[in-house]
This record gives sequence, C-alpha cells and structure tokens, in this order.
Amino acid sequence: MKKSKKLVSLMLTAAMGASLLTGCSKGGEEEVQVTEDTYNYTGQAPITDQEGATVSILARNSFYSTVDLANAPIVQEVEKRSGVSLDWTFISPANYIDSVSPMLASGTDLPDIVQLPDLDPNMNYIKSGLFTPLDEYMDEMPNFQAFLDENPSIKASLTAEDGHIYYVPITVVTNNYQPCAMINMQWLEQAGLEVPTTLDELVEVLRVFKEQDMNGNGDPNDEIPMSIMAEHIPYMFGPAFGLDLVSGFYADDNGQVHYAYGESEQYKAYLEFLNGLFQEGLLEVEFTTLTRDQITERCAQNLTGFTFDFSWQMSQLYSSQYPEYDGTEGIMVGIPPLSGDEEGYYLARQPFEYVFGVSAQSANPVLAARFLDYAMSPECQELYVWGIEGESYVVNEDGTKSYTEKAATDSMWLQELGINPVCLPSQQSVEATDVLLPEWHVQVDKELEQYMKSTWPFVYATEEESSIISQYLVDLTTYAEEMNVAFITGTTSLDEFDNYLNTLDSMNLQELLTVRQAQYDRYAASQSGTQQ
Repeated sequence: MKKSKKLVSLMLTAAMGASLLTGCSKGGEEEVQVTEDTYNYTGQAPITDQEGATVSILARNSFYSTVDLANAPIVQEVEKRSGVSLDWTFISPANYIDSVSPMLASGTDLPDIVQLPDLDPNMNYIKSGLFTPLDEYMDEMPNFQAFLDENPSIKASLTAEDGHIYYVPITVVTNNYQPCAMINMQWLEQAGLEVPTTLDELVEVLRVFKEQDMNGNGDPNDEIPMSIMAEHIPYMFGPAFGLDLVSGFYADDNGQVHYAYGESEQYKAYLEFLNGLFQEGLLEVEFTTLTRDQITERCAQNLTGFTFDFSWQMSQLYSSQYPEYDGTEGIMVGIPPLSGDEEGYYLARQPFEYVFGVSAQSANPVLAARFLDYAMSPECQELYVWGIEGESYVVNEDGTKSYTEKAATDSMWLQELGINPVCLPSQQSVEATDVLLPEWHVQVDKELEQYMKSTWPFVYATEEESSIISQYLVDLTTYAEEMNVAFITGTTSLDEFDNYLNTLDSMNLQELLTVRQAQYDRYAASQSGTQQ
C-alpha cells in the first residue's frame, strides 16, 4: 500500500455518525483475516522483516495550524527506522472529537491504530469490542511492559474493569511546570516584605500592594493587588483548606472519598476567606471574566502584584512584559504554596491525556502492537524530545545534550520538526523543557516540585456507575459552581450554606460519592496488585 495522508471532511464524518455505538463486536460480522508475523522483535528497530509491511494510523495533527505532522522530520524518522510504511490519516485537533467519534460509532473500516477522541472513561469502545486487549500481546511490547512496571499508578488507571489493558498513553510532565502562585518581586522588595507563606501573610501583602503607589507613577489608586482568573482560584486557595476543588472529588489519607464542594467545615471556611478578599477589594469585582490577556497587559503596565497560572507563563509571558527584564532574574516569580487551616500544596497534573488503541479489525494486530511499542522506546523518546542530531541538538563533550541555537530560539521551527509529536505515544521530558527556559525559572521549578500532590486519578466507570454519573454529576457540578460564585461575591449569604449542603444531598450527592468510592477502591487495589 502506498503511503498516504488522508484528509477527512466534516461532511463525511457527519454522515458516518448515523450509526450508533452498539453491537460492534470485533469489527461487526466480518471475520478478520489475521496476518502471522514470526519476526523476533526485541523492542528495537526494525519491528518486522516483512517486505512492504504497512501500519495504518488515525491521529491528531499538530495543534499549530501551520504545522503538518505528515511532513515532520521526526515523524518521518520514526517511520524510517521502524521498517514499516505508515499510512496516516491526520485530523486537526480542533475537529478531532467531532470527526473521530462518528467513525468509532459506525465501528467499521477502522485503521490498525486509532488515537481515541477521549480516554474512553465509560469503556464504551472497550465494551463494544472495538479494540484489542494489549496485555495479551505483552511479549511483543517489551517497552510498554517496562513503562507499566515503572509507572504502577498509570498502569492502575489503564486497567479496565475486566483486568485488561487496551490503550497506550501519551504522558505529560506531572510534578514540574505546573500551576503556581506568582508574585511581583520588585513590588515585594520595594515594600520591604518577605515572600508570604500563609494566607494571612498574603492578605497583608495584598493590602500593601493595594494601598501604596507600588509602580511609582504618582497614582496610588491604579494598582490591582491580585489578578487571578476564576478557573485558577480553586488551584490557588483550595489546598490551604485541604480541598481539591479542581477535581471536585478527592480521597483522604485513609482512602475515604469526599466531595470538596460539599465539605461542611473546610469548604465553608474557604468561601468565608474568599468573600473577605472580595469585600475588601483584594479580589476584584469582575474576577469571573478576567482573562490571561488582561493579566499580561497589566504586567506590561506594571499594574499588578500577584497572580496564579501555569508555571510556563512565569518567564515566557509575564516576566517578559517588563521592559527591564533581561532573562537573568524573574519579576513575576513562583512561590511555594500558601498554608491556611491546612498545610499548602500544589496540584500535580493527570499523567496522561491521550491514548492509542489497536483496532480489533486489524489484519496484523501483532505488527500494530509492535509499532506502538517501538514508538514508546527510549530511541523514539529521544527523537521526540531532542529531534535530529546536528539540526536541533548537539551532544556535548560530557555526554549531555543541548539544543542548537535555532532550536532554542525558534519555537515554530521546532514544531515543524515535530518535537513532542501529538500523533505518537510520546512522554514529555522535564530535561528538554529545562533547556528552553532561563536558569532562574528552572531553579524555581525545582524548588516547587516538592510541593506537588497527586490529583484525582483517572478511573474507568462501570456501566452502572456511568449511568449514575451521567444522570447526576453535570447538574450537581453546575449548581455547585453557581453557588460558589454567589457565596464569594455575597449575592447569597453564607447563612444559607446549610441549605446549600441539603440541596447537594437532594441532588444525589451520596450516590455519586458511593460511585467515586468504588472507583477509587478499584484503582487502589489495581495499583497495589490486589483484586477487588
């Protein structure tokens, strides 16, 4: 088969979506003629000795509209080394879910490998027989096996209710370069204050920022002490009260699952604190509509003293807005988490966000499994992270690697090269991220790493659990979010908090907690290697 890059139209996928996801067992009624491959694959290239062997793959294209991964040298190099021809179907990430979901719903004419539109949280595709259990091919997947052995928590998340593992993930950095609080170090030094370590100390700092002419323009009233987007407030302040308000559900040290927005004491104390900030003008009136662009402009005009965002923005966006910034010292700099009623922490990232499966319709599932395995090999990971030797990186005398000047200064060229390709099971590298950032930022990141705490894990839902979640969770979440803003702004008095808790219970919170507890117990048992 000639290698090709297929363009998939939305009209075509919409037409394919007429079929529902039911009864698609092992590719429908057609019997798959499986090709036998007796080549002794050991985890290194090539993956077969068959002439003209082809693997077809459906995957996301680059998130940059000007980049086409079909022409990316890194992707082409993986294909060249693997010894097979890759028949790609690339679809824009913007249309991927809407395009691929109908394809899976029809359950026919699927390629050998599919990058799923989601994580299949309710096991719809698994239960429909669309994908092959990969644990049955572990003898052909030594790299994947080693990865699972080294990452028991990810293995636990990937293990379905039936005990099989169906998907290979793309992983991301979890404990580095995550959302954190950032403070204007120039303002802090000018005010003669220390970096705050508690919520009370932060309030005192914000009061100074609000009341004094921190930017020295003669106007003591134009300073905005804190600029934080509404979506980041739970990240920033929840942990100080022992709450994971980002995931919503969390397990305590004893494995007991709680709903953070329904905790009678901790969540009420959280709301009282934020309402106090709002009433004092330390949390701005229009915080619910604040955007990153607005915060960026405030930094450019030296109007704000405190924010919270993904660590990447620390040097790459916020500090770089200041005319005096020269890259040697940060201006908007990350600080350790603030403590309140509980010791503060930061929430780490879910370790994977995309998964690949081998279609049950594949005529050569062994070859498809091998390719996914090879794509996870150390050799390929080095390609994803560093690119092509001599072009994007060089090997130093001490054996370490460094990006070339072009790679370090031209991020778009790196994307065109195919760095960290979203179409292959890559694992993001802290080391490669470090070399893209100024030394001060890297040092701050390493200091903050110790404060990261795992968030709620990804866990598959059974059919019964999925039914309960779909019935109740959206309405419950919507109500909790609406009341969250109402309590913070004071449009609803906190005297109504008990009524709020009663309403949550009337919206079947306890049933949801029972479901989440069962899911967490399965995850914990799988991680420890025991059976429920």
